[in-house]
Amino acid sequence: MGIVDEKSWRLLEALQADARASLKTLAEIAGLSLPATAERIKKMEAAGLIRGYHADIAPEALGYIIKAVVAITTQHPYKHKFIEVLRAKPQVLECLHVTGADSCLFTVVAKDMQDLEGFLAGINQYGETRTSIVMSSQIPRRGVQRF
Repeated sequence: MGIVDEKSWRLLEALQADARASLKTLAEIAGLSLPATAERIKKMEAAGLIRGYHADIAPEALGYIIKAVVAITTQHPYKHKFIEVLRAKPQVLECLHVTGADSCLFTVVAKDMQDLEGFLAGINQYGETRTSIVMSSQIPRRGVQRF
């Protein structure tokens, strides 16, 4: 899809704020007809601009009271296997392949410190880890915005 125009931006912002918004609401926000809104959303999905629709779940409400960011330095021959291991661990919310001294940064949740300690023990064979416990989120995860 070419350059995203004002109406498309309005749709993207509205969907990021509430992915369950009705087509009617989205059409009003964008200033489009219902069929035009539906078509535009389909085109943005087909172009890869919209990758999915998600619920924002509060881990702490499910008993996962610890959130941590873990950095690991792993040797290249083990990276692929390490990523496979992380994919299989439900505690891992996100994993980023990064530049610099670390190979990956990933976010995990745990029920308590013992649970986190067990998780870390299970991956220490892949490299040196550095763990930061998240105390609070000063800027919660947010959608892509125009700038």
